[in-house]
Amino acid sequence: QVQLVESGGGLVQPGGSLRLSCAVSGSIFSIYSMGWYRQAPGKQRELVAAITSGGSTNYADSVKGRFTISRDNAKNTVYLQMNSLKPEDTAVYYCKVLTTTRNYWGQGTQVTVSS
Repeated sequence: QVQLVESGGGLVQPGGSLRLSCAVSGSIFSIYSMGWYRQAPGKQRELVAAITSGGSTNYADSVKGRFTISRDNAKNTVYLQMNSLKPEDTAVYYCKVLTTTRNYWGQGTQVTVSS
């Protein structure tokens, strides 16, 4: 059974940093991309950042220059380094893994940016 285990969320002041991790366990094959989405209250889930198995990255305009996505293919783990956090970054962050056959989602981790 495939599981995505996220960690690293929490409460941080504006301007602060957090690092999210998502570790994939279980038998999973042919991972094409791994990424992070977020959903704020009353809003739709949106892409934050994604990275392919070849290392190509894609970011939402709102996080470019502040967030960095990376992955460790050997560990099936994806990271999201978030710097210069703003209150509008407050949301539940979800990890997503895309294979050639289906998507997998994590359970979500809360990130709250507040003074």
